[in-house]
Amino acid sequence: MTVNVHQAKTQFSRRFVVTARNGDPVARLVDLKGKRRTRRFGALRDRIVVDDRFFEPLPESELARWES
Repeated sequence: MTVNVHQAKTQFSRRFVVTARNGDPVARLVDLKGKRRTRRFGALRDRIVVDDRFFEPLPESELARWES
């Protein structure tokens, strides 16, 4: 099955979709094979450290860059 991007929105539940632009195939969406892993809350505990500086307010110069 080949569909355009608009039509693909309604076809994602199928197992195989070819997305086309102006009739030319540009992408093929397929089911992932294999076991799907579940996410485990706290899996990175003791691997990542958040420094106390993370919670400090950003300097004005940094805020200006985010807000521009």
